[in-house]
Amino acid sequence: MIALVDCNSFYASCEQVFRPDLINRPVVVLSNNDGCIIAANKEAKALTDIPMFQPIFKIKKLLDDNDVTYFSSNYTLYSDMSRRVMDTLMTFSPRVEEYSIDESWVDLECIKVDDYNAIAHTIKDTVHKNTGIPVGVGIAKTKSLSKLANKYAKKISKNNNVYVVDSERKRQHLLRNLDVKDIWGIGKKHAIRLQNNGIHTALDFANMPVAWVRKEMTVIGERLWRELNNVPCLELETEANAKKGIGTAKSFGFKLSDYSLIEEACSYYVAEVADLLRQQHSLAAQLEISLQTNQHSAIDKQYRNSISINLDTPTDSTIKLTKEALKGLQQIFKPGYRYKKVGVNLTRLVHRNEVQTNMFDDPHKSESDVITNLIDNLNGKYGKNKIKVATVGNRSKEWALIKEHRSPRFTTQWGELMTIGKS
Repeated sequence: MIALVDCNSFYASCEQVFRPDLINRPVVVLSNNDGCIIAANKEAKALTDIPMFQPIFKIKKLLDDNDVTYFSSNYTLYSDMSRRVMDTLMTFSPRVEEYSIDESWVDLECIKVDDYNAIAHTIKDTVHKNTGIPVGVGIAKTKSLSKLANKYAKKISKNNNVYVVDSERKRQHLLRNLDVKDIWGIGKKHAIRLQNNGIHTALDFANMPVAWVRKEMTVIGERLWRELNNVPCLELETEANAKKGIGTAKSFGFKLSDYSLIEEACSYYVAEVADLLRQQHSLAAQLEISLQTNQHSAIDKQYRNSISINLDTPTDSTIKLTKEALKGLQQIFKPGYRYKKVGVNLTRLVHRNEVQTNMFDDPHKSESDVITNLIDNLNGKYGKNKIKVATVGNRSKEWALIKEHRSPRFTTQWGELMTIGKS
């Protein structure tokens, strides 16, 4: 049996953990630069007049009129809260697959379970007790069924956020009461096609002849069909796969025409992606830099460009990557424009033990590698960005993302710890 544990309205829930006065009140979280709504809790979703993904300046009055509290996205907090949920799940089973920041599968086959309903409620209650995050738990024999069980657990209030498929009767009941579009892996296009063929519920789909499913939806559809019929086809993936590319492309808080400020932002983002590269023990053989103006602006001249740089030898050195990135940035930068975004992308990644060198390479560590290791050690000891390359500068307030409504990073910054009572 597999449990799918899914955090309820995760971003909003993270904010409510440290603002208990917001429990049962509408809360939304905004995108980078406080652009638009990207997440909402159920109370906010119930206000049907508030649309998702609308620019905040267009609906600010609507939010205020409905007493909706809004936060800038605080990914440092969300990431740490996700880790805490994951740590709690690992106390139940040694085999946990982290599917996304707010969703994980827990293998219950490798532990002794006498009562699946009891373990589901214990998982839900323990995660809430340890982290303050409410979760739903669906348990079934296959991944696809446990995903559907989780959806049904949250959909019907009497389920109390738990649903366990431990009998054929409950499997039939689950599939009968969910639409075919609710099936994990059935996209909008396939759902319309299935509905046009008279297949409206998940049970309708599971009862179709397998030959028809394979013909119409290939082997992927057949695998899904088998999973809904209690035949496991999808393995638990407990080892995180190394990323094949690592990148970031963030908007500036303001439009920039000053090259030196763009250079600082670019250097900062190179350091960020290089750090991620080293964390997965990879080296990059190619670097891409992109630069663009605000395509939605009606008053600015438009320009965008990018450049790919092949590195002589794959590297994870922040210093080497910064040097090459700034060479590229100089080539694509054009004066006279107001730029909105710079992007850094590392590709052609190889594991550091599998790198192909050439006859001129120094087999020993270069000076920049030694310095990079020293920077990592010092930042690990004293905090992020305490030591950085000089081109990052100290003017981040002039280019960093706007986060006027960001909550404190309660769990990762000593200076932002929650204080209780009078000072």
